[in-house]
Amino acid sequence: MQISRRGLIFGGSMALAGCATASSIPPAPQGFAPSAPVPPPPRAPAAMAATPRTVLDPHGLVRPELMQRAQAALDSHGHRISLRDRIYVVDFQKFSGTDRLYEIDLHGGWVTAYRTSHGRGSDPAHSGYAERFSNQPDSHMSSLGSYVTAGPSWGPKQGPNVLLDGLEYSNNLARQRAIIVHGADYADPAFLARQGKLGRSYGCFSCSHADLTALRERMGEGRLLFAMN
Repeated sequence: MQISRRGLIFGGSMALAGCATASSIPPAPQGFAPSAPVPPPPRAPAAMAATPRTVLDPHGLVRPELMQRAQAALDSHGHRISLRDRIYVVDFQKFSGTDRLYEIDLHGGWVTAYRTSHGRGSDPAHSGYAERFSNQPDSHMSSLGSYVTAGPSWGPKQGPNVLLDGLEYSNNLARQRAIIVHGADYADPAFLARQGKLGRSYGCFSCSHADLTALRERMGEGRLLFAMN
């Protein structure tokens, strides 16, 4: 664009010179020919100026509706979400033994998938599928909606974890209910290999101990976590 603008300015000055009358142009000295006008630099092709848009989830790991709802939540709660380099989404329609917690890199578009459990109150028959959701204390159910990560912490029962604050009526008691991201034996690969599904939490987003190490550092404070059924 800078090259094009310089070309337009120079071309404009040449147009002004061309508007002068013949009598106002001083004669060239004898023996010298008037120099030929210098053409303006060529315009840069429009394709060179275009910036390619980041393609989110190029391999289609995340359900499209979930991706769209999470992006809308990011805009809706922008005043509470201070970091927009990556977001986290949870697909509670999926079986607990499959990957359903996704880290989405909003700059590069890439997605990293993890496993996470749901609350025992959400799956009383322990089928591996969450069927009920609640924000009520002692319901032991998972809660849906938008959360903001409140930073890494440590608790006497669950050890290292990531604190969460609920941003909607469906999960605004998350801190009161101690809904966090933490590691659990019932979310480790060995448990999954024995049982064929993950164990159930009291509503927390439990994950394997190995995954928590990466998630705890990367979730940090001020990022969106969005859970949907």
